[in-house]
Amino acid sequence: MSAHHSLPIRDEAFTGSDHVIARGVVRPVATFLRRETAAGVLLILSTAVALIWANVDIESYHHLWETEIALKIGDFELTEPLEAWVNDALMALFFFVVGMEIKSELVLGDLRNPRIAALPAIGALGGMIVPAALYFALNTSSPESTGWGIPMATDIAFAVGVLALVGNHVPKQLSLFLLTLAIVDDIGAIAVIAIFYTSNLHLDWLAWAVAGLLLVFTLQRMRVWFVPVYSVIGMFVWFATFESGVHATIAGVALGLLTPARPLLSSEEKLEFDAADFTSSAKARDARFQVRERVGVTSRLITVLSPFTSYIVIPIFALANAGILLSGDVVNDALSSSVTLGIVMGLVIGKPLGIYAFALVGIRSGIATLPPALKKTHILGAGAVAGIGFTVALFINGLAFTGPELEGIKDQATIGILAASLLATIVGFVILRLTGAAHEGTPEGDLIATMVDADADGTPDLEVIKR
Repeated sequence: MSAHHSLPIRDEAFTGSDHVIARGVVRPVATFLRRETAAGVLLILSTAVALIWANVDIESYHHLWETEIALKIGDFELTEPLEAWVNDALMALFFFVVGMEIKSELVLGDLRNPRIAALPAIGALGGMIVPAALYFALNTSSPESTGWGIPMATDIAFAVGVLALVGNHVPKQLSLFLLTLAIVDDIGAIAVIAIFYTSNLHLDWLAWAVAGLLLVFTLQRMRVWFVPVYSVIGMFVWFATFESGVHATIAGVALGLLTPARPLLSSEEKLEFDAADFTSSAKARDARFQVRERVGVTSRLITVLSPFTSYIVIPIFALANAGILLSGDVVNDALSSSVTLGIVMGLVIGKPLGIYAFALVGIRSGIATLPPALKKTHILGAGAVAGIGFTVALFINGLAFTGPELEGIKDQATIGILAASLLATIVGFVILRLTGAAHEGTPEGDLIATMVDADADGTPDLEVIKR
């Protein structure tokens, strides 16, 4: 596996040809998938399909996702409904990628620099505390109160997609701020899931899961690089975590954090092979190893798995979880529900307020600094965009309200998540677009007009200065 995956020559030739399929299908699809907004568009389409399907034929929708699927090996059998396989298994792969992205940022990215990471990290803390507090203030009684973790979430794919729609109207540093904020937010969401949404804990299975993680750590220290070994151990860790009562997606995060981010071989080291030496399979394998290990394992796996999780896993997750019957009674219940209101208030108001307020405190206390290219209104706009909870919010919703007796509350929460994410998208886009328009209004983008009494005559004069 290498960090750059090129098509075979014949495929590249076909893709670049004038063939009607290449011209009309292959190239447009490839271009679409390379765009940052592609994952968000697929997520929206999957949500729309789920809603339409559920409202056209709710029975067939539930029949599909409640279909039991069994995994049987010898006398061992694990039987779960299709929805559970999606939420517990496929989403574990998604969180595995999230874990690797966090590891990469901690080791190689901006999270390794405390000064750079301070502002978005402090903002993310406020973006978790304030929404949860707003929700809980409106839902103090059980079982509604268990949904306090829902408005804490930020959907990275959607947030980055909205920023991509704004385009060059905002500084590039804002993308870095938002991505770092979303990653810290993910760390918080993972901790909340592991600590507060775990029930019926079985310590024996949890011990086996920890033992599997320790084995992965030990094999890495022994410089064992055979990927299939880690794949088998990873599946065992997932199963042990699943049986322990801790949500199985935590296994994905833990394995992602254990994945090496630094390359085994330095890019400065000289390659010890020559094309003329490829006279045996052993020498060819050694050459591939030398080239491959100049890229960290996290980078290689993210390159391979990210398209799968973004374009397949997350849309399937939305398809399985966003389908609710929008009857008059359900909508009326949602409109008068404190759960729906708490989620909307938390994501649309709590998120930007918490991020903005905590960021200001961090700046004024001297703990964090505002990058020169950013304005405080950029922070507010990014905070509004971070209110798009969607994927992780739906995920926590499924953990908070489980069982047939809570199905009505779960539907109210789902409507709240969809409405809040839509509102946050609109509000965030408008704030960032207006901020960008004001930024473009100056000739060089970094000029500020101010009124000063330059000649001390008591009359203010207009002065243009560099920010």
